[in-house]
Amino acid sequence: MRKTLHIALAQINPTVGDVPGNIEVIRSARDRAARDGAHLVVCGELALSGYPPEDLVLKDAFLQRIEEGVAQLAEDTGGGAPAILLGAPWRRGGRLYNAALLLEGGTVKAVRCKHDLPNYGVFDEKRIFSSGPLPDPVTCRGVRLGVMVCEDMWTPDAAEYLAGEGAEVLIVLNGSPFEMGKTGTRL
Repeated sequence: MRKTLHIALAQINPTVGDVPGNIEVIRSARDRAARDGAHLVVCGELALSGYPPEDLVLKDAFLQRIEEGVAQLAEDTGGGAPAILLGAPWRRGGRLYNAALLLEGGTVKAVRCKHDLPNYGVFDEKRIFSSGPLPDPVTCRGVRLGVMVCEDMWTPDAAEYLAGEGAEVLIVLNGSPFEMGKTGTRL
């Protein structure tokens, strides 16, 4: 039996710290994707908090807003609406992670935590986040997805592990801060 999963990439520009505004941006992208027949809408790394959130994620009130926002967006995926894969800071077992969350069927279906944390330049993630284990695949509409967060794809470990565990598609959530003149550097 052939499996089909229509994926929409939400190329959004979330604002650091504006959880309600970022929810609306994500909902708008989801609505456009739904009209186009998408089954899954993929947002970037830390899309709900904005990137890089820096010390905001050390504030309990901010993390509470994130959790409430995740619950709202998860509820939106009920009733046959497209699933959402998004990045958010996520607390689990007394630790804080830079995570990818699969929201589907009105609930948080899966959480995958960033494994390789950068610690150079503006990337100070080892101070803020805990490293997650190598991620197992998640299933969306019968398709096994290998979900990685940014730096996880820079070394073969996560991708090889996911392939070995049966991932059929690899998806990488990425976020980078704006840098003036970066386009010229890339060219």
